[in-house]
Amino acid sequence: MRMRRKNNLEQRLEACGDKIIYMDRDVLDFSVKDDRDIIDVAGIFGNDNPVELEIGCGKGQFIKELAKREPHKNFLAVELSSNVIVDAAESIISEGIENVRFMRGNAQYLDCFIPSGIIGRIYLNFSCPYPKNTYANHRLTHADFLNIYKRLMTKDGEIHQKTDNMHFFEFSLEQFSQNGFGLKNISLDLHNSDFEGNIVTEYEKRFSDQGMPIYRLEAYIR
Repeated sequence: MRMRRKNNLEQRLEACGDKIIYMDRDVLDFSVKDDRDIIDVAGIFGNDNPVELEIGCGKGQFIKELAKREPHKNFLAVELSSNVIVDAAESIISEGIENVRFMRGNAQYLDCFIPSGIIGRIYLNFSCPYPKNTYANHRLTHADFLNIYKRLMTKDGEIHQKTDNMHFFEFSLEQFSQNGFGLKNISLDLHNSDFEGNIVTEYEKRFSDQGMPIYRLEAYIR
């Protein structure tokens, strides 16, 4: 079901000021990178702290909690929907959280905006599994996306993924393994494991309350 456009959306987005970065370009050929589109991350945050990235942040529950736990890191959080990202941005503003910035746009264009080699960790929380095989290249762990992540990540960077979808998880394991990533801390039932420090997202709680296992992995460039 298509989400109804929020009332006063444009005014609300404008009121969020520099908390939202818009991944828009005059030229629609996103295969061509242009220095004028690369954001000044240190300038945006006013420091050189390590940078981490969440792709598909929704209303920002995960990234907000993570930013509170890790005040000496900076966080970029990507979301395609303006309807959703405005709630996330308003939430961090209301709580005075300064180490998060949101990016509105499609993840396939991230390396047109984020400098290469600066992202220490990427979080993929309950991404759309696109269950039909014909849409496999839309999955955020498809090889096309993994190649983008490699360009963004530091040499010791990691990708942390959580999902409730077993088939998507199996697909991800295969894609990581086939595209130069090592795997560690794999869990087939996160909430019944000894993993500590998990931040439970809105979707995660919903699935877990239904008795569904949560799958988790950590991937790193070999």
